This record gives sequence, C-alpha cells and structure tokens, in this order.
Amino acid sequence: MTDGTIESAQNDSDCSKIFLRGNQMCKSAQKEECMKKKNVDKLLALALVSAMTAGMLAGCGNTASTTTDNGAADTTVTEATDDKTSTDTAKADNGEVPTLIWWSIGGTPPDDFDKTIAEISDYTEEKIGVRIDVKIAGWADYDTKMNNIVNTGEYFDLMFVNNTNYSKFVNLNALENITDLVQSETPDLYGFIPQELWDGVKIHNNVYAVPTYKDSSMTQFWMLDDAYVQKYNIDVDSIKDYATLNDALQTIKEGEGKSVYPMKLAQGSTFNGFFNGYDDLAGGVSAIGVWYEDEERKVVSLLEQDDVKEKLNWLHKWYQDGIINPDANVVTDGGKQSIFGSAQGWPAAATTWAFNNGIDKYDLTQVFGPMYATGTIQGSMNAISANSKYKAEALKVLELMNTDSKFRDMCAYGTEGNYMEYSEDGTVQKLRDDWNWPSYTQGTFFILSTQTDGDPDAWEQVKKQNETAVSSTCLGFALDITDIQNEVANCNMVWDKYKNDMLTGASDPETAVPACIEELKAAGLDKVIEEAQRQIDEFFAK
Repeated sequence: MTDGTIESAQNDSDCSKIFLRGNQMCKSAQKEECMKKKNVDKLLALALVSAMTAGMLAGCGNTASTTTDNGAADTTVTEATDDKTSTDTAKADNGEVPTLIWWSIGGTPPDDFDKTIAEISDYTEEKIGVRIDVKIAGWADYDTKMNNIVNTGEYFDLMFVNNTNYSKFVNLNALENITDLVQSETPDLYGFIPQELWDGVKIHNNVYAVPTYKDSSMTQFWMLDDAYVQKYNIDVDSIKDYATLNDALQTIKEGEGKSVYPMKLAQGSTFNGFFNGYDDLAGGVSAIGVWYEDEERKVVSLLEQDDVKEKLNWLHKWYQDGIINPDANVVTDGGKQSIFGSAQGWPAAATTWAFNNGIDKYDLTQVFGPMYATGTIQGSMNAISANSKYKAEALKVLELMNTDSKFRDMCAYGTEGNYMEYSEDGTVQKLRDDWNWPSYTQGTFFILSTQTDGDPDAWEQVKKQNETAVSSTCLGFALDITDIQNEVANCNMVWDKYKNDMLTGASDPETAVPACIEELKAAGLDKVIEEAQRQIDEFFAK
C-alpha cells in the first residue's frame, strides 16, 4: 500500500500519506524495464547538459503529509510549448480569457498565495491563452473535500487525484475520458510520459488522468536528526525494523526528557509507509491488500495480519512512552523540527526533507523497497472534470507543466524574487519556506530546477532505484469497484473512523483492532475481499 511520499506523499500512498511535510511504473516485463530506462536516460542526459540534478521527495506518494519532491533538471531546457500555443487564445463564453479551477492538496497557503497564482497565470495566459485558479485542500481535509466536490457536482476543471479516489471518481463519471484527447490535443505531453505510465492509469482500458512522471518505484526511508545521532552516538545504519528503531528513539527520549517528542505525528501525517509490503490494488480500499511477494496473490484484511498487529503495538508503546506527541490523533499539523521522520523517495531528497522541517541534516536508513506497483503510478495524477468547459485547455496546462521548465519552477517553488531566486549556475535558492503547493502533485521532476544546496547525484539515485526495483506480484492490476461501491464506501468510512487513533498510537490495538475489524465486516469487508480476489484470479489467468 502506498501511503504517499513526503509532500508524500498520497504516495495514499500514500501515498499515501507522507509523514514529513514537504511526498507515490510498472515494469512487469523486461521490455517495459527497457522502455523505462530509455526514457529516464534521455531525461538524465538533458539534465547533464547544464550539469544540474536535484533532490526532492513523493511521491506519493500518496498521501497526507508532506512529501519532499524538489526534483532537478536543466533550467535551460527548451520550453517545449509549440509556438502556436503562445498565440492561440482560448476565449470563454463572454470573450474573456478563461480561468481554469484546479484543486490540489497541500499545507496552509501563504497570505499571498492567490496573488502569486495570479502572477503565474500571467505566464500561462501568454503561453497557452488560459489562466489558472489553484485551490488547496489541507492534508487532513483533502479526501473529504474532494468527495464533497464530486458528490455535489461543484464545478472544477482540474483535480489532483491518487489511488485513494481515482477509480471511485471514474466510476462516478466525474472524470473525463482523455484516452484520445491527450494524443490529439497535447501530443508533446503524451510523448513525454512513458507508455507504461499511461498503461498504469488505465481503468476499463481507458485513461482518465495524467500520471506524474517522476520516481517510478517506491522506496521507504527513515531519518533521524543528525544532531541527536551525534549527541547519542546512534548507529543509523543498524536501524532496519521497529525493534531497532525503538532502541534509538528510547535513547533520545531518555536523554532529552519529558518535554521532547522524538516522533511528531498528526492526523494529516500519520506514520508514513506503515503498510509497506502490501499492494493496495489501486482501488481506493484502505483495509485490504496483497503481500507483494505472494505468488498466490491472496487478498487479506490488513488489520488481521501478524506483522501489522506488531507494528500497531509498537506505535501504541511509543505513544505511551512519550515518544509520540500526546495530541497526535487530534492535531491536523505535526509541525516542524521532528527528530524522526519517515518518507518515500531517494537519498538526495534528505536535503529537502531537512529544509522543510527546520532540520540542519537528516541521516537516512533505507527500510523498504524499491518496489513497483500499480499504486506507485497512481499515487500522483491530475484529472479533468467530465463537466469542464475547457477540457482541451486543461490538458494544455498539464502539457505546459511537463514541458516548460519556467512554468514548472514557478509552480514548484513560487515566483522569482518573492519565493526564490536563481543562482548564477541556474539552480534555485529558496527565499521563503511557506510555499505549500506540493511539487509532487503538479508534474514531472525531470525538468524541475534543482535547489542550490541539492545533491547533484539525485537522478542517478532515482535511476539506480528504478533499475533494482522488484515488482509486486499484482503489478498491472487495478481493482474495479463498480459492483462494490457501497461496500467500499462503507469500509472506508469505518477505516477513517479508526485510522487516526491507530496510526498515531493513541488507541490500544488490543481493543481498537477487534472493534475496527468487526465494523469493517459489518460494512461489507468480506464481500470486498471476495470480489477483489475474483478479479485478481481472473486477471492473471489470462
């Protein structure tokens, strides 16, 4: 299950969701692996032209906490927008330049967010004849807000979606089928994103969202503030599981005293990567999965698995020991300066994770992955409303986001002179840290300028992870919830009722888990598992 990547992160993934703020391609065969490598190599070559690569997170990343996702690339990359698009101006019904409403996820927007988006819109108007109105739903509020928008028919043009809501919204006929439109209206966009990614977002053999072309596999890292690592002589490389993590956290807690909480959690940033190892089947069902190595592909109830129970017990112990903050299950923002963090990304992302959390340096240990699953592709996508009046224009916005480095930088970092400035070498120096439209939700990282203090080896790290990734046995499969929509909705309501308490350690697993399982079964969990198993068996029998 992807809980997101830092920033997430939905990697639900996350994401998904990612624990630190700041953030989730299929390769089922050797042919697909080669295709991916060719595309990544091509992009890396572009980045090397100006000797710039970068660090970032997401992810996926999936979601609910932040994911660091500042990618890298050559800021001199040719803006791939066709010349004609800069002169063609789409007109609204009243003759004015249309403004596209784009819903996304993130932290609390800064006071000048709308003003900055208006400045960015000046650029989109110049390039493709439209403006954008970006609206940010908070990490903890995103799921509820998007559901309300879709269920009430509220107008929008673009929406960030992930594997927690994608198939659901498709089956509600809320998202436009762009299978043909993306090829006819935005050929540069279609050609830029590898075919295996397009295949990874197909539902009923059609495409309803543009996948974010970034890190293609999921790799989980734990991190500790280097200041405490040095102070207490902690061997970070030895930390590989919850037991060894406990030793480090207890050492810090004992040394720092009652008022210090080494692991800060919140409703919007629970323990990222908690369900690592379980393929969530990209169906938006939170309580089920298939162990990624299981050749029999048996669908299971996650809360009934021994490894999951053990990890829940660890979280509860840390909550009782004061390692986790006592308000973790009720606050929506975990704040900054967390001594411990969990995120999906790659080693170079540590720089950004540290920056976003007010830490000088994080020391990392890799605890899972890399792994490919359908959910790693569907951890970050942007879809177009079936009711949008500007479907072609919306696609052109996404094309610009994935082909124009200037536009990409503005959306990722904020505007030049206010939020960031370019150094002489073309890298980005951030002037503020309150731009909270997460980059992983927007578009590719491969044309994004690196930060000045970023790791120039970042994309080589990504390439290595992708090349060494193992595939889930369910790779390529996405659950169709058409016939179980009510049961899925009811199960997710139950899960939402318990998840914040369980995944922050606030509830006792001995009582919370049986109660949650009982309610899940009453909500139709067994029927969901049965239907998922039937579809998997049928899919892989072909």
